[in-house]
This record gives sequence, C-alpha cells and structure tokens, in this order.
Amino acid sequence: MKKFYISLLGSALLSIIILGWLIDAFSQQTHQPQDTFHSQTQMIKGFTKQLSVLPAEKRANAIKQLEQDFNVQLEYRSTQALALPHSLLSQITMPTGLILEDQQGYYLLYSEQALGSHHLKMRLEKAHLHDQGNDVLLTLLFYAGLCVFMGFIITPLAKRLSILNDAAQRFAKGDLTTRIKPSHFTYIKDVELTFNRMANQIEKLLDENKLMASSLSHDIRTPVACLRFGLEAAQDCTNEEKRLEYLSRMEQDLDQMESMLKSYLAFATLEQKANKLTFSESDLENYLLSLIQQVHPKLEQGSLRISHDIKQGHICADLDWLARAIVNLLSNACDFARSEIVLSASYNQDLVTIKVEDDGPGVHKKNWGKIFSPFFQEQSHRNRDGESYGLGLAIVAKVADWHHGTVSVSKSQSLGGACFTLSIQNKSL
Repeated sequence: MKKFYISLLGSALLSIIILGWLIDAFSQQTHQPQDTFHSQTQMIKGFTKQLSVLPAEKRANAIKQLEQDFNVQLEYRSTQALALPHSLLSQITMPTGLILEDQQGYYLLYSEQALGSHHLKMRLEKAHLHDQGNDVLLTLLFYAGLCVFMGFIITPLAKRLSILNDAAQRFAKGDLTTRIKPSHFTYIKDVELTFNRMANQIEKLLDENKLMASSLSHDIRTPVACLRFGLEAAQDCTNEEKRLEYLSRMEQDLDQMESMLKSYLAFATLEQKANKLTFSESDLENYLLSLIQQVHPKLEQGSLRISHDIKQGHICADLDWLARAIVNLLSNACDFARSEIVLSASYNQDLVTIKVEDDGPGVHKKNWGKIFSPFFQEQSHRNRDGESYGLGLAIVAKVADWHHGTVSVSKSQSLGGACFTLSIQNKSL
C-alpha cells in the first residue's frame, strides 16, 4: 500500500504541475492583449495623428472633443511622469503601444515623435463575458486532465481489487484452490500475497481436519474392537484369574486410546501456536549439541553412534519449537538407523540448513512427497512400540513453515539411508 500512496501523491503533484504549465502557456498564446484590443490600438493611433498637427495649447480641448465624439476615456500626460522601467517606456512608441493593467482594468499608452515628451492614455473596456467563458473552459480542462492523470494510477488498482474480489467470491463458494497470480503492476501486492497465504492455510487446515477425522476413525477401531472383545470375554469368564487378565488387557487398550487421542488433539491445536512464536538467538553449535544430549538415552538403547559437522554461526528462531522439530528428526533416525547417524549444519546470513542422515532402510522415493503428511507411515517402517501415529514429521513440517522454511527427504549419499534436510530463515533481532 505504501507504493500506492507514493504513486498517487506523486501523480497528483506531477499532473497539477504539468496541467498548470500547459494551461498557462495556452492562456498566454490565446489571450494576448494586443489581439483583444486591436481596434482600440488603431483608434489611438488616429487620435495621436490628429493631435500631432495641433498646437500644444489646443490639444486639451481636442481630447475632450474626441472623448465626446467617440465615447472613450482619454488623457494627455507627460511621459516623464510615468514610473516605469526603460524597457516598458520604450514600448510606448511601438506600433502596438503599451497595454497595462490596474485594479480598474486595462489601459493603453501610446506616443509618437510628433507628441514630444507626452503620450496618450486610453482606458480600455475588456469583454468580461468572453474572459469568463475562457476561465470556465480552462477550469474544466484542468479538472478533466487531472481526472485522466489520476485514472492512469487508479485504474490498475481498481483492476487488481476486482481480481481480489472475484478470487474471494470463488474461495467463499468452495473453490479452495483459488489463488491470485502475482503481478508487478499492482499497488496491493502485500494484500494479494496475504490472501494467498490465508487461502493456503485454510486449505491446509481443512485437508488436515479431513485426514485427522479419517485417520482417527480408522485407527481407533482396533482398540475399540479389543475393548469390546475383552469386555464380552470378561463377562462370560468364570475364572477370576482369567477375568483379571482380560481387564488388564482392556486397561492397556484404554491407555492406547488415550495416548492416541492426546496425540491427535495436540496436533489439532498446533496451528493456534503459530502466532505465539518467541524468537531468540543462540550459538548454532552449542544449541545442536544440547539437542543431541536429549536423544542420548535412545542412542544408547539402540547402540547407535552419532557424529556431527556443525559450522560456526548463530541461529535466531523460536528455539523451543525448533528443538522439538530437530529432536523429532533425530528420534526418527534412531528408530530406523542400523548403527550410525550424522548431524550436519551450515549457516549463512539468511538461511540455516540442518541435515540428519542415517544408515537405515531410508524412505521409498515414491513417498518423499507424502512422508510429512499427518498420520502417514510407510507400511514397512511401522514403529515397533506401537506408539507412533505418523505425527512427528508432520510437526517438523509445521515448524519449518512457521519459520518460512522447508523440510525435505532424500537418500543419504554417505550412509545410504534417509537424509532429512531442514532449512529455515535466519532472522535477526
């Protein structure tokens, strides 16, 4: 919008200056006093010739007679009494004479060599209606030109607002794929990009809600079926020891259901935390080494070794949520690595890139685009403890999105397993 304000103000000022200059030039060309008072100029020349043949003492009476005969206002005055610069005084003897303006209107000064040091002054009557008509015309031209100039600025804005309105209407009718194509010739680029981000977010939330409902209804069937079977078996069982065993299994199924619901609800409320990020800075190497310590028990349990290659630098992000994302990647590597994990990180002024590689079976190439979707799990890589619901990598993708970054998976060139790459914008406080 700042671009629009500057363009609007600049075009208004520029149009006023250009139109003012053009109208002034036009007015000077079409309203020359010499053209308007041509007949009066010829008349005063004739009066001057008549006076020049009369003696000086008779000229005053002759002027009064001319005033009566021709109904004009004439004065016979000394040229030396005029308080005018020499450049104007010299125009009195020119064929067109000198036309000046005062509070009463215009007057014409003219002299010839025969009059000596005197000149004639004639009061001129201006055609007021004609001048007023020209003023109205020039005023209308000014505002019309201003409207044209402003139209060049406002028309692109109106067009982009119309596109935005159409996109909003289509989106409201259920076309969630509606997006606004960016354009360089727009004043509301920020608004259009905000609309696209909003549309992406809403579409993503709706897709996740549908997927969550589908996954929850699918995954919860197994523990519910086990509970029903255990309840029926416990009701029909007469052996107290066997009945307690059924109740113990039912309690385990309930614990599994509770754990599942907690995970689903935690993921459902993740988006609410996107607006509550708290950014802070930390040394990149110390930060990542502390996260390795968090997964150290899992490394020992799987008899895994981890190496790291971390470049010197700093990181600015929401360190708590970023830690959760990186720990999820490390934990995922611990679940599938055979013996070795490598953590590497590179840094520049705008981007921090973190890689987690393992020597496990990796991720099938056809699933590289699906692995970060909520509740997705490769059938061959199901977590053995049964407590994974395919949300760990989905959380990593959300954290990356919150930091205007990306996360991807590929094949590790050095270890042969999976290589997860997390890149985030490195902000500065």
